[in-house]
Amino acid sequence: MDEEYDVIVLGTGLTECILSGIMSVNGKKVLHMDRNPYYGGESSSITPLEELYKRFGIPDGPPESMGRGRDWNVDLIPKFLMANGQLVKMLLYTEVTRYLDFKVVEGSFVYKGGKIYKVPSTETEALASNLMGMFEKRRFRKFLVFVANFDENDPKTYEGVDPKLTTMRDVYKKFDLGQDVIDFTGHALALYRTDDYLDQSCLETINRIKLYSESLARYGKSPYLYPLYGLGELPQGFARLSAIYGGTYMLNKPVEEIVMENGHVIGVKSEGEVARCKQLICDPSYLQERVQKVGQVIRVICVLSHPIKNTNEANSCQIIIPQNQVNRKSDIYVCMISYAHNVAAQGKYIAIVSTTVETSEPEKEIEPALELLEPIDHKFVAISDLYESTDDGSESQIFSSRSYDATTHFETTCNDIKDIYKRMTGSDFDFENMKRKQNDVFGRMSNREVTPHGDVISNTPVERGCLPAVMSSQTHQ
Repeated sequence: MDEEYDVIVLGTGLTECILSGIMSVNGKKVLHMDRNPYYGGESSSITPLEELYKRFGIPDGPPESMGRGRDWNVDLIPKFLMANGQLVKMLLYTEVTRYLDFKVVEGSFVYKGGKIYKVPSTETEALASNLMGMFEKRRFRKFLVFVANFDENDPKTYEGVDPKLTTMRDVYKKFDLGQDVIDFTGHALALYRTDDYLDQSCLETINRIKLYSESLARYGKSPYLYPLYGLGELPQGFARLSAIYGGTYMLNKPVEEIVMENGHVIGVKSEGEVARCKQLICDPSYLQERVQKVGQVIRVICVLSHPIKNTNEANSCQIIIPQNQVNRKSDIYVCMISYAHNVAAQGKYIAIVSTTVETSEPEKEIEPALELLEPIDHKFVAISDLYESTDDGSESQIFSSRSYDATTHFETTCNDIKDIYKRMTGSDFDFENMKRKQNDVFGRMSNREVTPHGDVISNTPVERGCLPAVMSSQTHQ
């Protein structure tokens, strides 16, 4: 361990593993350490099921009705991948798709007046949706056509909307959309957690709705993907990438001290030895004195023996409860996956409820979501502090990631990765450029392997640098 590295990474959460992989691919010498004996840190998937019971301090362990413990991989932090989103682009650029299989999430739903409805995000779905009355549907359809045609570089598509000056509130007014439609558009399509966006310029929101629609257009069921065997596969995939490019991994390695000299990091001390480095990446738990608490998230893992009611018996889905529907400041999310994703025993489902804590009684805050899941076989409640760094790393060259928020997609995590990358290297993480390089070098995918239903993706055989089959083919409902 007594060596000189360009970058030392502490913690094997998804953010850290992606940055470690990218730095290795970019020719940096990387040492990656974790005090835990397993990959994933906060973003790990717990297996076998007995480990989950231990982690939550339940002495009896799981009952026999839960099946074999080894059949379970339970995510601690539930998230889905947007099919056209940033994490998929990172998977493509780094070729980590070779190590993962994905499944399309079967549905995206929104909560209104105590019931759940499929999120309409195409013109056809908008016209068929029970969420709106006849005239509202027409206005919403016009709005979707406007968003689909909107091009920041072509003023002819603006229809009197200035992308930098017009607020989103004004855009909704222009199309005469009511509060319920505004709720599901802002929270279930643009995926905002609060209503702060309403008084900001509309461009970001228009781009977010476009991302949702483009992601949805790939499959038709929902815009989300989920890796078989759980989210813990993602950090392991990026860790494997780093190792292929020469990165060194050490699990179960205690960190005694981050060694500083004149305000700069120069190394990490572990078991009496010092590994030297020029830059350090870590999660907030390794750096308590350089982070601040900015809130809390409650997550409740619920084991069910049935799909969620009114979701067309879906094996997987997302439900968003917009803040206004339950008199809150932030949304409540439900992520549901099942035995179909190799994360639970046959016939079992895992629904994870999450939200930002707003009161001194967090469990009361998520009651509307838990009611949708009844009956619940078992519940595991976790309340986590959210941290962000107080140090941008320009002086110390220490770069701490943010805690994972309550959202059920990876877009905010990817923004954190891009932010750290820019602060470390001084240059932007340029997806488009990377994508072009891949197409030039590897060409398009010629070999596809999709199940008859078209919703499972196999990553073999495919050409290097290409997405698994379903990521570039239309699935069928």
